[in-house]
Amino acid sequence: MSTGTAHAEHTLTEHEHGPECGHQAVEHGDHVDYVHGTHRHALHGDHYHEHEAHAEHTVAEHAHGPECGHEAVEHGNHLDYVHDGHRHAAHEDHYDEH
Repeated sequence: MSTGTAHAEHTLTEHEHGPECGHQAVEHGDHVDYVHGTHRHALHGDHYHEHEAHAEHTVAEHAHGPECGHEAVEHGNHLDYVHDGHRHAAHEDHYDEH
C-alpha cells in the first residue's frame, strides 16, 4: 500500500513560516513543523507538506469516548475529542492531532 504526501493549503509566496510568522513551531524529527490552524506544515523545497501529528497520550493511557469527560466535536466522518486545547481523533492504535 502506498501513501501520498499532502501539500499544505498555501504556498511560500502566500505565507512563509519561520521564527516570526506567529505560528507555533514544533520539533519533528530533523525539522520543524509549524502549527497552522489545525494543520502542521513542514517546509519541503518550494512548498509545504502537511504532517500528521500524534496526540501526546496513547489509547492505553486514556481512551476517548462518550464517558471520558472531553467535548466531542464532529469532524467529517468521525469525532474529535477536545483534550487540553488539542483535538484527538482515534486512528488505529493511537490518536492523531486534528
